[in-house]
Amino acid sequence: MNVALGHLCTFLNGGTPSKSVPRYFDGSIPWITGADIVGPTVESARSFITEEAIKNSATNRVPAGTVLLVTRTSIGKVAMAGVPLCFSQDITALMPDPQKLDAGYLVQFLRTKTPAFERLARGATIKGITREVIADIPVPLPILPEQRRIAEILDRAEALRAKRRAALAQIDTLTQSIFLRLFGDPTMNPQRWPMLPFGEVCESRLGKMLDQKQQTGKHSRPYLRNANVQWFHFDLTTIFEMDFDASAREEFRLKNGDLLICEGGEPGRAAIWRGQVAECYYQKALHRARPNRTLANPEYLAWLLFFLSNMGGLGDHVTSATIAHLTGERLKAMRIPLPPLPLQREFARMVAAVEKLKAAHRASLSEMDALFGSLQHRAFRGEL
Repeated sequence: MNVALGHLCTFLNGGTPSKSVPRYFDGSIPWITGADIVGPTVESARSFITEEAIKNSATNRVPAGTVLLVTRTSIGKVAMAGVPLCFSQDITALMPDPQKLDAGYLVQFLRTKTPAFERLARGATIKGITREVIADIPVPLPILPEQRRIAEILDRAEALRAKRRAALAQIDTLTQSIFLRLFGDPTMNPQRWPMLPFGEVCESRLGKMLDQKQQTGKHSRPYLRNANVQWFHFDLTTIFEMDFDASAREEFRLKNGDLLICEGGEPGRAAIWRGQVAECYYQKALHRARPNRTLANPEYLAWLLFFLSNMGGLGDHVTSATIAHLTGERLKAMRIPLPPLPLQREFARMVAAVEKLKAAHRASLSEMDALFGSLQHRAFRGEL
């Protein structure tokens, strides 16, 4: 049996206290926005308001157990209030009739509706869904004990996924710890490793300038942009093409083990090319650094850049009159600590082991995600 959500819940709108009155935000009552909803339960907030703020604004205070649905901006995010709290106008509070609808069941059901909410959103600048849209949603309504059983199964599955994500986050910090244990803080160079200019360690150059007027399509090849290069990996979701004639193909073709370094955006952000695309080139927004393998390996250099970037070690080498840039000249002149090659190779072996562990965890998380999706699908079709 399906019942319209409006017959099962009461609704409350949120609001924002005036930010021109600073004392409104000196209280102890949690006030949340869509950004505070990051899991199935909300128990903390970035802002806390006073009783006076509630009295003088459109926000409402709701008890723990209230279902919170983001209906503007990050549409479709949903969670249950774990503590009494207030909320912004981007959120609608749903208070289920406890004789008809279990709140935990409703949270899990609404999480399946995010794609539909996004399709139904309207608005020229800020998109949102109306109260009428929410109220008209048909909810499969088994008896309450069955609702609770379904919610418990999905909650347990979600908890397992959360643990796997937390494990992945911990693994992400492992390589950082290994680097610091082996080499120390590169901005301080406590081991007193020899300091060499980057240009003596790597052959580096910027990529090909994109000139739309000269594009004929006769020599079109895929190339990497700044947006494709993330820390330690490549986002290859969208790869553009431009002309590279025979001379340019010789000059700009990427090779396995090349280090791609962002010249702007987030200067220094780097990843190692492993031939993910059979024939690929790169644009002027990137430096290609090809290490002298008798001096350095790319794994060490990539992580060195990460720590220099995050610890302020690139500050003297980045120009920032308007937009920050790491120019080719400054990159080549940058002096870097150079540990013994055997130690770098040991680090590379450890990185490979950590990456293998991460791949296993990602595969497991992917399987859990697929299982969770299947459970959701079956749960609200009466097949669980």
